[in-house]
Amino acid sequence: MRGIVSRRAPAETEGHDGPVSHVKTNPEAPDRFFEAEAAGLRWLADAEPTGGVRVVRVDAVAPGRIDLEAITETRPTVEAARAFGAALAATHAAGAEAFGAPPSGWNGPTYIGRRPQATRPRASWGAFYAEQRVRPFVDIAAVAGTVTDRERGILDSLCDEIAAGRFDDDARPARLHGDLWAGNVLFSPSGVVLIDPAAHGGHPETDLAMLALFGCPFLDDVLSAYDAAAPLREGWEARVPLHQLHPLAVHAAGHGRSYGVALARAAEATLRLPD
Repeated sequence: MRGIVSRRAPAETEGHDGPVSHVKTNPEAPDRFFEAEAAGLRWLADAEPTGGVRVVRVDAVAPGRIDLEAITETRPTVEAARAFGAALAATHAAGAEAFGAPPSGWNGPTYIGRRPQATRPRASWGAFYAEQRVRPFVDIAAVAGTVTDRERGILDSLCDEIAAGRFDDDARPARLHGDLWAGNVLFSPSGVVLIDPAAHGGHPETDLAMLALFGCPFLDDVLSAYDAAAPLREGWEARVPLHQLHPLAVHAAGHGRSYGVALARAAEATLRLPD
């Protein structure tokens, strides 16, 4: 993220042999930016005792600064990818109070990059997803000119359908990482460690769709192990574009016309899905 300085902090005590911290600082960060990150990490970490994915430890957090456990990265392996898939299923199964619910104890927005995202609990997934994760970023992209008027019309109509429940099912709110691209999936000597979440209650297929959008080492093995631990619903592969609307809209809002084109294509694929 632009404006964030990362560094390794020295051990607090001279001669200390433990791992040093990884410090991220930004005095111009949005209000409670790092505090939201810490809340998300701790909420995800609450699922670790029941088999959830390991999450980077928060050592300290303050306005404009967060101190995190330093993670040593290593080469990805099939074994680690499969363990990650099974553990991600357990993290999702830890659940959330509602769709759109923030991490426990948190009462503000979360952030994806520098952009805030609402965390207003809703009873249905579609109402949450359309109004808090897709439409706000489509509006920004339209102002930026990265989606055309025609594309915005298609996306607005699609958001109406999503909000009305066209794609709702009986899935319970899952405990999502919320920004699960490969850069936030670190392969360490002891397995995958997750960093930098935009954690909230959502649909489990959303995390998986983001992994597929931006790539992940041994993704097929991740998905296979996830499916073995928590069988995916029939038709999940066809619904990937639906669940990629959010990250594509985020990128269209700030990263150029190519993402607007990809967003429009995902919308058209979603509209072709059966009711």
